[in-house]
Amino acid sequence: MAQLNPFRKAFHLPSKQRINWFPGHMTKARGQIQHKLRNVDCIVEVHDARIPISGRNSQFFDTITGNGVKPHILILNKVDLLGANQRNAVVRQLRTLQPELKNILFSNCKDQRYPGISNIVPLATKLVSESSRYNRAQSADHNIMIIGVPNVGKSSIINVLRNVHLKKRSAARVGAEAGITRAVGERIKIQQNPPVYMIDTPGILQPSIKDDEMGMKLALVGCLPDHIVGEELIADYLLYWLNKHKRYEYVEKLELSSGPNDSISSVLAEYAHKQEMFHRVKQYNGQVEVMTNLLAAARKFISFFRTGQLGDINLDEYNGHLNIN
Repeated sequence: MAQLNPFRKAFHLPSKQRINWFPGHMTKARGQIQHKLRNVDCIVEVHDARIPISGRNSQFFDTITGNGVKPHILILNKVDLLGANQRNAVVRQLRTLQPELKNILFSNCKDQRYPGISNIVPLATKLVSESSRYNRAQSADHNIMIIGVPNVGKSSIINVLRNVHLKKRSAARVGAEAGITRAVGERIKIQQNPPVYMIDTPGILQPSIKDDEMGMKLALVGCLPDHIVGEELIADYLLYWLNKHKRYEYVEKLELSSGPNDSISSVLAEYAHKQEMFHRVKQYNGQVEVMTNLLAAARKFISFFRTGQLGDINLDEYNGHLNIN
């Protein structure tokens, strides 16, 4: 008799829950971006390399670039968490989905020496020089607008480029939480000759994320604030994905004596107990009970993924190939 697969075949959200986050500043930012486009020479789109497909709103970006009229560069940031062996496969899949994607770079803001960082400005200036520029044909300076979903490193890239080319300190606000940049900024100079300026913009998601798994991937890499989805649900999706792709590194990392497990409550409870993660909970009758802190354990599990401690992971991978569904 064949052994039954003990793991889930699909991930389902709790009843009636949907993953959506489109605060007012995103609506405002879309209008600001459209208003500034006349004075923009090149669009740099930044996305998280661990979700090269999920979350990219191609229709919105087509509107921004004028369906190819303005030069466009796609930067897949945080490549250190993707792994070098997957880069070529990611590029092939992206170009299969969008043949017009001619300029794709990988970057790692933690390493200013990474080749993708140093190639951004030279490639942008080359593309601008080869374009018509229309109303900006006589302008010596180059204006680059940087766009993308929240918390993928847009502001960090601006700061790194400013330091690399001008040896100057950071000018754009950065943080580990989605939504730090809330309005389209003024021009930030990043190169002297030719004069190159970058315009920072807030991360913008699709107004309605209809694909639940796409929403969970965005949440897992931090493109949404954790509290919007809930850390225990994010941890549950991470566990589901790891088991589905036979990535059992978490068993050793979490010191699970029982091996791979599909129950997130069991996994978190065992890890919290071993790490002595406890908290006091006041019961309805007034008594205080000491319980394992499942929320603290969930946050730790998620942090292991986000810092690469569970190995190089491409969340859009499916059975060894990129998932395009």
